[in-house]
Amino acid sequence: MRIGIYARVSTKDQSCELQLRDLRTYCAARGFEAAREYVDVGVSGAKDSRPELNKLMDDARKRQFDSVVVWRFDRFARSTKHLLLALEEFRSLGIQFISYQENVDTGSPLGQALFTIVAAVAQLERDLIRERVTAGIRNARANGKTLGRPKRIVDREEILRLKGTGHSLRQIASTLCVSYGTVRTRLQNQVS
Repeated sequence: MRIGIYARVSTKDQSCELQLRDLRTYCAARGFEAAREYVDVGVSGAKDSRPELNKLMDDARKRQFDSVVVWRFDRFARSTKHLLLALEEFRSLGIQFISYQENVDTGSPLGQALFTIVAAVAQLERDLIRERVTAGIRNARANGKTLGRPKRIVDREEILRLKGTGHSLRQIASTLCVSYGTVRTRLQNQVS
């Protein structure tokens, strides 16, 4: 089995050696091949973008490994939501996830059951958010609020004038502060 190893420390004066030593030993004991090590040093877990984590996710999408192993959940994910999203993506890609310290392996029956529970909680959270958004939209409409981009009336003659001066449709759209599609539609319709 090809493994992607991920380790992270928050400050530059810390070292990932403890994490990497444990993870390398774990992989060697099980006969796993470390495809690549992804190490973020001096990068807070609260950051949305971490260079090596981004590379790991990109390589996962390219199926460069069969499993990801991390020392602890908190070394990998910045929040429960981030962890759940990553685990869901790994599952859809057929990649297992192993957390060394928490002893969770989504390739085992217990790990798969845990993941199923975690995925169910994530789905519940998404559904609750969707319900709140829908309720908010309904409430705004009930209070007479107009939603969406305001309709901008664009004069077809103005579009034709700009087109006649050599402007491209994109330039016309930019000049009139409308979308390219609006300009194209107005030119196609004989009625403005």
